[in-house]
This record gives sequence, structure tokens and C-alpha cells, in this order.
Amino acid sequence: MTRHSKNATAGPTYTYHEKSKDTKQSGYGTKDVRLSKDAIKDFDCCSLSLQPCDHPVITPEGWIFEKEAILEYILHKKLENAKLLKKYQKQKEEQDKDMKDLAEIESKERLDKFLKTEGKLVSSSNSKDTPSTSKKTDEKTVNNMAGELGKKLPSFWIPSLSPASNTKGPLNKPDTTIYCPMSGKPISMKDLIDVKFKLLDENEKRAKLISKTERYVCPVSNDILSNSIQCVVLRTSGSVVTAEVTEKVIKKDMIDPINGKKMTEKDFIYIQRGGTGYAGSGVTLQSKKVGPAMQ
Repeated sequence: MTRHSKNATAGPTYTYHEKSKDTKQSGYGTKDVRLSKDAIKDFDCCSLSLQPCDHPVITPEGWIFEKEAILEYILHKKLENAKLLKKYQKQKEEQDKDMKDLAEIESKERLDKFLKTEGKLVSSSNSKDTPSTSKKTDEKTVNNMAGELGKKLPSFWIPSLSPASNTKGPLNKPDTTIYCPMSGKPISMKDLIDVKFKLLDENEKRAKLISKTERYVCPVSNDILSNSIQCVVLRTSGSVVTAEVTEKVIKKDMIDPINGKKMTEKDFIYIQRGGTGYAGSGVTLQSKKVGPAMQ
């Protein structure tokens, strides 16, 4: 058995091939796995439900949603933001009320301090006729609010001065803007554009259509649409064509071939392919699992 054999076990040298083989069999080290087709969302599926759309709509950034699903999402966010805004207004009213109560108490304390000072001035003028002052001031008291301690302890009857109120953070007005769950940019119902896919077979029922991988074609070139082909939505008509047709045919005249309307650069919306909560999109198609290194 030679030293350079792959299965050499008699040599004292621990070769790189042996280390790689042992690492792979033992489970040590970082593993790279390329995501399969099943882990990538199809271009015509909803980005929320991950199912083929019945009434697809698209955002200006190119994310496709089921119309019912995205409208339900926007409505839910509006209700959630309304609750947060109502809670903020209630906290603001409570804070204003606490500040008003605090101002009244401070005003009362200043008045009491003034009356005590005036009382001492009056009593000092008559102190010459009295025998001797009381010794109560020299005696220690069991009251924990006596003397300067009363100023140090918080007023427990005022919520803003209680220890629990100090744990509350500053009141921040909630952001009522609704953001797209995929792009993170502001979204509204008027921004959604209806998408019209041309079926490969117009007589095909929806139940059978879902199980097929080839469902739609380009209305201009009749090419089958899939994740491997970049697709473009024409804003003027809502039709879906391939990027090749867009670059070679439509952008030369800037006229929608479906309805004949004039187009601009903003009227071409490129559909985002892939990208779900557990899958990658674009060129990032590898998943890594970091493990302990084999020493």
C-alpha cells in the first residue's frame, strides 16, 4: 500500500483527503446546500399565501399578491395602527392630566411654605414674652416623612411620581404608514395593478391548472412563462410578457402591443421571482449550516 493511496491507513500523516472524508461522515464543519426548485416560490404565486393567484395584483416594485390576501393585510394593518394611535392619545391625555395635578400640588406646596414662613415671623416677635420654647423639636420622631425626608420621598398618589411610572419610556407617536411585507416600502390600495396572465389552454379548469408547472404564455411571442424567464407586467394593459419581447419589440416603439397605448419607462414592472419566508431569491440560492470545526 503506497503512502499516496486514498485509503492509506498505515502512514503517520493525516492527509487532507482523509480529514475531508472524516469531516463529511462525522457531521463536523459548515455545510453548503443549494436550494432546490421546491424551495423557491413560483413567479405567479402570491407572496403571502404562496399559492397560485386567482386575481393577481402587482406592486410598483414587482411583488405579486393575491388581491384578497393583500387587501386583508392592508385592512388588518389599518386596524392595528388605529389601535396604537388610540392608545397613544390615551397615554398623552393621562400624561397631561398628571402634569396638571403636579402643577397644582407644587402651587399648594409653595403656598404652605409661604404661610409657614409668615407664621414664624409672627411667632418670633412674641417669643420674648413667652417662657421657653417646647422641646418637641429636639426630640426624635418615628414619622418617616418628618423634616427633609418628605421632600426626598415621591408622592405615591401622583402616577407620574410613583416608582412604577419611571419605568415607562417616552411616548412616541406611532407610524400609521402601511408598508409592503416584501419590499418594506409604503403601499396602498391605489398602488396595486391588476395582472392579466394569458393561459396556455383557455379551456383548462383552475383545479387542474394549479397542478401544472406550465400555466401561462406570453401574448406576443407565445413563449411559456416560468421562473427561469424574466417576466414584465405592462402597466397600461396589465398583460405579462417576457423581458426579451420588452427589450427587442416594445421598447423600440414604446407602444403597448395589447391595447396600443403609449408607454413610458415607468410602465414596465419586472416581476420579482422567488423569495419567501424560508427560501432565497435571485442569485442567493445556497443555504449554509455552521457546525463545529474538526480539529
